[in-house]
Amino acid sequence: MVAAGTVPTVVIAAPSSGSGKTTVTTGLIGALVAAGHRVAPFKVGPDYIDPGYHGVAAGRLGRNLDPNLVGTDRIVPLLRAGSADADVAVVEGVMGLFDGRITGDDSDALGTGSTAHVAAIIGAPVILVVDAAGHSQSLAALLHGFLTYESRVRVAGVILNRVGSPRHEQVLRQACGRIGLPVLGVVARDRALEVPSRHLGLIPAAERQSEAVDSVAAIVAKLSASLDVPAIMRIAQAARTPAAAPWSPVDEVAGPEPEPAGRPVIAIAQGAAFTFGYAEHAELLRAAGADVVGFDPLHERLPEGVTGVVIGGGFPEAHADELAANRLLRADLRAHVDAGRPVHAECAGLLYLLQTLDEVEMVGAIPGTGHFGPRLTLGYRDAVALTDSPLYRAGDRVTGHEFHRSTVRLDPELPSAWGWRGGDGAAVTDGVAHRGIHASYLHVHPAGQPRAVARFVAAARRPQEVLQ
Repeated sequence: MVAAGTVPTVVIAAPSSGSGKTTVTTGLIGALVAAGHRVAPFKVGPDYIDPGYHGVAAGRLGRNLDPNLVGTDRIVPLLRAGSADADVAVVEGVMGLFDGRITGDDSDALGTGSTAHVAAIIGAPVILVVDAAGHSQSLAALLHGFLTYESRVRVAGVILNRVGSPRHEQVLRQACGRIGLPVLGVVARDRALEVPSRHLGLIPAAERQSEAVDSVAAIVAKLSASLDVPAIMRIAQAARTPAAAPWSPVDEVAGPEPEPAGRPVIAIAQGAAFTFGYAEHAELLRAAGADVVGFDPLHERLPEGVTGVVIGGGFPEAHADELAANRLLRADLRAHVDAGRPVHAECAGLLYLLQTLDEVEMVGAIPGTGHFGPRLTLGYRDAVALTDSPLYRAGDRVTGHEFHRSTVRLDPELPSAWGWRGGDGAAVTDGVAHRGIHASYLHVHPAGQPRAVARFVAAARRPQEVLQ
C-alpha cells in the first residue's frame, strides 16, 4: 500500500563505481536547496564519507539506507523519519545500480542491498549518472540494458557526466533519444569538481572543514547550471513510498524512565580523526536515557561526568602524532577503563585504544599494536558475539561491515569480540571484549541493533550490574 503524503524521492545511481554519483548528488542537493527546497539526503549502503558531503550541501545530517545492516523492514521507516520535515529526498546509490552484497545466491536480479533493491523498497524512480568519457552512439545500448533489465526498477532519466565537447553532447543526446530516455543534465569535464581522495575514498568533509564547504559550493554552482532541476523534481514526485510509520528511536529502546540523577553521560569522539558515525546512534543513546556530548581527541580532554565513551571509525593513521600528543586525554581514557566504565570502539577506535599505531603511542587501554598497510579489507560479515560485553551477550548475532587497510596484533589471551566464517570457510575472530571495552573492526549500524545501544546505556549507568 502506498502511503498518502509521500515525500518526493529520487535515487541517483550509475552503471558502475567512479561515474561521479557523489559529485552529481551533492550538486543536485545544493541546487534543490538553492531553489528553496528542504532536502533530506540519504546514501545507500554503509558508506560514512559521502553523507558528509551531502550534509554540507543540504545543511542537515546525511543518513544511510542499508538493508544488510538494518534489515529490509527498517528501510522505509528510516526514510520516512529522515525526511519527515523535508519536501524532497535525494538518495545516492552505491557502486553500480544492481551491485549488492555477494552472497552466492543469484536468484534475485536486484542484488541484496543494492541501489536497485533500495529503490524498489522505497518506490522511488532512478536517474542514472553516466561517465560519458569514451562513450558515443553505443551509449544507447548500455542504457537500454538498464531500462529493460529489471521491471521493479524505473529508470526515469540520465545525467551525462564528464562530457568532452558540444559535439560529444549532441551525439550522446541522440543516443539517449533513440531509446526514449530523457537527458536531465549535462556536466562538462572539469577537474575543479574533483574532491581529494585517500586510501579509503574521498577525504571526509569533516576533515577538510572550510575547504569542504568551498568544494561543495563550487560543485553546487556548476551543477545548478548543468541540471534540469524542475524536471528532476517532477520525477521525484512520482515516488510511491509504501505505507509505514516513521522510525522512532524511542520505540526501539522503550524502557522505564531513568531517575533524574540516573541519566548517564556518554561522550562520542568527533573531529577530524573520528568522522565515521550514523546519525541514528546519538538519537538512540538519548532515547535510551543518556545525555550525549561530543569531544575531539585531537585537542580536548574527556568531558566531566562521562560514564560511557563511543569512539567510531575514521583515520587515526592520518592524525597519529596529534592523537599521541594529547597525553591528558589518553590518561583520561585509561582511567575510565580502569574504573570499569564502558567503551564502544569501532575500527579507528580499536586502533586508538591500542598501545601503538605504527610505533606511535596511542591510549594503551588494549594490549596490542596496529599497523597500516596496502591491503584493503572490505565486506559484510555475519558475526556472532563470542564474549559478554557492555553491548552484546555471547551468542548474539549481527551483520556488520569491515572497511580498513590496517591490521592489529593483540595479546592472544584477550577474549575476542566477534567470530565469523571467512570466504574460505575458515574461522575468523575480531576485536576485544574485555574490562568494559568492546572494540573491533566491525562497523554495526545502531538502528539495526537497538538492544545493544540500550544495553550500553545501562552499562554506563550501572556498569557493574551489566558486566558481572
